[in-house]
Amino acid sequence: MRRLVIVTGLSGAGKSQAMKSFEDFGFACLDNAPPVLARRFVELGEAAGYTNAALALDVRTLGPFGDAVAALDELAANGTSPEVLFLDAEDETLIRRYSETRRRHPFGENGLGLAEAIAAERASLATLRDRANVVWDTSQLTLGQLKDRIATTFAGADARRLRVALVAFGFKYGLPLDADLVFDVRFLPNPNYVEGLRELTGADEPVAAYLEAVPDTEAFLARAISLLDFLIPRYEREGKSQLTIAIGCTGGRHRSVYLGRRLQQHLTETTSAAVTFDARDVNR
Repeated sequence: MRRLVIVTGLSGAGKSQAMKSFEDFGFACLDNAPPVLARRFVELGEAAGYTNAALALDVRTLGPFGDAVAALDELAANGTSPEVLFLDAEDETLIRRYSETRRRHPFGENGLGLAEAIAAERASLATLRDRANVVWDTSQLTLGQLKDRIATTFAGADARRLRVALVAFGFKYGLPLDADLVFDVRFLPNPNYVEGLRELTGADEPVAAYLEAVPDTEAFLARAISLLDFLIPRYEREGKSQLTIAIGCTGGRHRSVYLGRRLQQHLTETTSAAVTFDARDVNR
């Protein structure tokens, strides 16, 4: 295991969101785990071929569930050097977050009010906080900023790259369920009704030549490219990790394939995103 990050901290400080970010960056992840399972989780991650893992420990469990500090010591004794990320926040921020979500605080038993429960949890985590390699106050962090910090500190530049998936599809077969943006290009003339083009696809030169002769093709591309050039940097800034752009025509063989490939070429040449293209329905 090249990198193991133990995520801990106060309830409401963003541990679950942090784990979602680690998962987006390709880490093997286990959330809210009993400390006694920490070593076994590392063994399973290594057996599965993972080099990076993130583990959020449930620090409230004792007895047979184990102790977080003892779990750190056991990992170190067995040759794993975990990095501890401790997420903190101001009491007022934690109270506001719990009030907004209406969740019960895990320390809110025995009649403790929310402020008293936060204080009790803070005291119980003091030793673990002292063991932390990194302590972040999330009081003023947006989810995007938290994800960016995780990327910068733990994931590296390549993991932070936005992944753009371009999907050419046919409306007759249904929209891609994971599409973030959908372009309907059925306004262009259909090569399917042109002799000699029906059996070809948008990846073939005769179809490309036919569509390039239509003025609306370049007009659409100019507007679509302008929109994507505007959106993609802003998606990246907000910490979005995956963007699926669907381009649809009637059957998904000609117009959508040609235009999807053109958009792929542009985004590959002009952005730092990892861009892929899939002609979903081309063989139907």
